[in-house]
Amino acid sequence: MPFENLVRDHTIYACVMGSRAFGLATDGSDTDRRGVFVAPTPLFWRFDKPPTHIEGPAEEQFSWELERFCELALRANPNILECLHSPLVEHVDDTGRELLALRGAFLSRQVHETFTRYALGQRKKLEADIRLHGAPRWKHAMHLLRLLTSARDLLRTGTLTIDVGDQRDPLLSVKRGEVPWPEVESWMARLASETDEAATHTPLPTEPDRHRVEDFLTGVRRASALQPDPYDELVQGVVRTGGVRQD
Repeated sequence: MPFENLVRDHTIYACVMGSRAFGLATDGSDTDRRGVFVAPTPLFWRFDKPPTHIEGPAEEQFSWELERFCELALRANPNILECLHSPLVEHVDDTGRELLALRGAFLSRQVHETFTRYALGQRKKLEADIRLHGAPRWKHAMHLLRLLTSARDLLRTGTLTIDVGDQRDPLLSVKRGEVPWPEVESWMARLASETDEAATHTPLPTEPDRHRVEDFLTGVRRASALQPDPYDELVQGVVRTGGVRQD
């Protein structure tokens, strides 16, 4: 992968996500790693732009270029917002700390729509599994309940907390298939109703603070461009390897 050195050398923030970050890990759980890298500004001056995201180089590792990450966060993408709030941070530099300081700027009432839309999509998949196989994928049912709980609490408090805390045991019971589907359905319906109700009086602003985020991104790009060309070797390496944009 010609651009994997961007992850190795230019990551500003890296964390663990998935069950380990949610407080739902069990023996054998994967370690899902997510990160944000900053492509050096000179790479954007060429026809072949740097990638918006990179898989790897390690297994279960995925990273976004800073601009793409910010775009998705401003759209209230659930996976991206949760990444910013992981309790398991593995690496953060000064720029990464600036990004984390902006967590509140990304939050808005849009989370009601995006989290709910994502949850609806997952619910349809569960119902399809029941029609085809007679039972849902219980792990997916557990994570849908977790997501709905997270969305409800975010709308109620204005704070995104992704560790499930004292809900660990009930949620793991769902994962093991110990809770009948009608009870899981009832749980989901209650959470969905509570989420809708919380949206009517949430402390979150109507829109995210796009200008604040854009000022941060502009500053990062400018600082990179003004540095004495330490990226020349990287730029030339990309050209030599015939790097192409990966979308």
